[in-house]
Amino acid sequence: MVAPTGGDKLSEAEKKDAIAAFEKLGVCTPLAEAAAALGWKKPSNIQEQAVPHLIAGKDVIGLAQTGSGKTGAFSLPILQALMDKPQELFALVLSPTRELAIQIAEQIEALGSGIGVRCAVLVGGIDMMAQAIAIAKRPHIIVGTPGRVVDHLSNTKGFSLKSLKHLVLDEADKLLDMDFEQEIDAILKAIPRERRTQLFSATMTSKVQKLQRACLVSPVKVEVAAKYSTVDTLRQQYLFVPAKHKDCYLAHVLNELSGSTSMIFTRTCDSTRKIALLLRNLGFGAVPIHGQMSQPKRLGALNKFKAGERSILVATDVASRGLDIPSVDVVVNYDVPANSKDYIHRVGRTARAGRSGRAVTLVTQYDVEQFQKIEHLTGIKMEAFDAPRDEVLLLLERVSEGQRLATMQMKETDGGGGKRKRAGGATGGDDGEEGGR
Repeated sequence: MVAPTGGDKLSEAEKKDAIAAFEKLGVCTPLAEAAAALGWKKPSNIQEQAVPHLIAGKDVIGLAQTGSGKTGAFSLPILQALMDKPQELFALVLSPTRELAIQIAEQIEALGSGIGVRCAVLVGGIDMMAQAIAIAKRPHIIVGTPGRVVDHLSNTKGFSLKSLKHLVLDEADKLLDMDFEQEIDAILKAIPRERRTQLFSATMTSKVQKLQRACLVSPVKVEVAAKYSTVDTLRQQYLFVPAKHKDCYLAHVLNELSGSTSMIFTRTCDSTRKIALLLRNLGFGAVPIHGQMSQPKRLGALNKFKAGERSILVATDVASRGLDIPSVDVVVNYDVPANSKDYIHRVGRTARAGRSGRAVTLVTQYDVEQFQKIEHLTGIKMEAFDAPRDEVLLLLERVSEGQRLATMQMKETDGGGGKRKRAGGATGGDDGEEGGR
């Protein structure tokens, strides 16, 4: 949940207002200017609530929905404290996923570029040695996933967090869902008790409460949005579809909404691969991203989507948390999420930072009960997406051919029991097939 990138350059008047708004929270002028330079017109709700407490030196627990600007909320006070007392290995930010860690580091570096802040990213899937070299350069801030941070604490000579001043646990509910409890305990033992701690989470679970008790000292709780809510600027629609024609309905939705950037969520890595291949066979610019892809492939796919070279990103829930993809117009739930809370995170990819967006959920005869649970959780009655059956089934022949080709392409990639890996030739190698098995 990286802060809204704003994206647009501000006019001189807007810049002046933005700087004044951030300064009002206690942010110093150089950092307020850096925030305005990133296109942030004003502090987000979570920033408004959390930043003054953090600057005052308090521990904070923040509950905020996706796209709320949490990275800015924890970064600005840390950078300000770092300016007052420059020190190596000053702060550690823990994140549940590699992509999120990389994005947090990018944002901290952008905010701190004027003060020469140095960040190191410690995540799996990337060479330990290269990371050890980055640690040897004595960065001010480490951003990483718990497992890899523990690896370096155990194995990298001279790496110690004994003088750490700030700890941030971002997406704490996800960190705990992914069973990082042992690693977090090991990290807590390796850092000073005298420190500032911030914990951010989309939801307040009993596990998160337990973690809060273990590592925060009389924290201030700041909360943005209702317990489970979607933003007002999001148009939520559903489509009842027969399971056997689901792909036809997906193609119809994408045709109807062509010209939009879309994220499609599926339940498994295999269906992510299959849908991405099917859509490419139908002429859509789609790339997959899922847990079985190698790290360089994932980042490559993500960057193609971010740069606008591909307009559709097909993802599993591993990608539904924390990826800062500016302005996705449409989220399509190809599979109804098994966990209603995941619906909130998925659709949080669109309608961010005050923009409008749309979410379309494909509901088969097997998903009705789960779909009703989602409506109950969000308190929103979704509207039907208009898809006349005759119109949709005109696509049947093309879709069937695309499916047949996709199945062949997957078999080809998985040939030899998954030992054969495509070298990324004719198809441009951006389908992430290498990591598929």
